[in-house]
Amino acid sequence: MTSLHEFRATTIDGQEQPLSMYDGKVALVVNTASKCGFTPQYEGLQQLWDKYGDDGFVVLGFPCDQFGHQEPGDEAEISGFCQTNYGVSFPMFAKIDVNGADAHPLYQWLRDQKGGVLGDRIKWNFTKFLIGRDGQVIDRFGPSTKPAKIAGDIEAALAP
Repeated sequence: MTSLHEFRATTIDGQEQPLSMYDGKVALVVNTASKCGFTPQYEGLQQLWDKYGDDGFVVLGFPCDQFGHQEPGDEAEISGFCQTNYGVSFPMFAKIDVNGADAHPLYQWLRDQKGGVLGDRIKWNFTKFLIGRDGQVIDRFGPSTKPAKIAGDIEAALAP
């Protein structure tokens, strides 16, 4: 695979979805968790979605339970938590693995495109990948990078 748009993923409500539906959009792909010290970043991710969504930007949230068992719930619990606590309305997907033999193919590709401090492994929850309109990885941001700090990069990627 050579582009975000070539992958498929299961939405949080169980529907298989081609990521080609985001062709032409700038995307921020984030592995999320509901019981993490970084969980409040949901608020900032929602703010980015609210601010830039009409300009061709989307946040794609992928819950993951590989780091300290911080996403123990099922998809219904995750969805309810995100909506109730953070008003999340950006697309969320079914829980996946981001590292190891069972890692979702999208995350295998993302890790290959932009290694991080730990080589190609995802270090923790809320690692963020900024994807251009062409489906290519622009940059990778660590868990401690607050969503607001990425706004300038999003604006640059959205610029004609």
